[in-house]
Amino acid sequence: MKRGRGTALGAVSLEALARFRRTVLAEAAAGQSTAQPRPNQPHTPIDGPAAFRLAVADVTPLPPPNRANIPRQRPKATARHARNEQRIMVDALSDPWEMDDSVSANEELAFVRSGVPTATLKKMRRGGWVIRGELDLHGHTGDEARMALISFLNRCHSEDRRCVRIIHGKGYGSKNRLPVLKNKVRHWLMQREDVLAFCQASIADGGAGAVIVLLKSSSR
Repeated sequence: MKRGRGTALGAVSLEALARFRRTVLAEAAAGQSTAQPRPNQPHTPIDGPAAFRLAVADVTPLPPPNRANIPRQRPKATARHARNEQRIMVDALSDPWEMDDSVSANEELAFVRSGVPTATLKKMRRGGWVIRGELDLHGHTGDEARMALISFLNRCHSEDRRCVRIIHGKGYGSKNRLPVLKNKVRHWLMQREDVLAFCQASIADGGAGAVIVLLKSSSR
């Protein structure tokens, strides 16, 4: 009787355990069926512009600057090769003259470039042009006088000074009393394309020790 009672008790326990297991599984299945599935939402990354707009959404723009917009006038463009070519032609003033071709201290200097009316000299001798500038070459060596003349004529051309006077002296203080600088100035001026004509100055303006030079207009 004891053995049978124990067996009955063990059978009941196993049956109860199986019934409990079925109840748990049923409740679990019921819970899964009632739960709503979550949609699979992909993650959309934010691009650079959108992220920047999001970051500065609460930023207040600065007020416009309280400054006047004044347009600047740009200098006229000049081709580099043209400037270099002009500089070479201007600075390469040589001294090709020979003593046989030189003028004396009191001999008048006169020159008219091809294409310029000969009446230009008459007008210059009568003082028909107002002298707008002057260069005194007294005390200069040959090289110093050359560079001073180049700088002076370049400045006169840029400032559109048409008629100028160059004082070269009569050469009485030079070796053998020869007007070396006077002859150099004559040949230098003849090599300049912007020199239209030149002639000896009047007595009041220096006579044989100076020359009046007519330059091209830089505005043309």
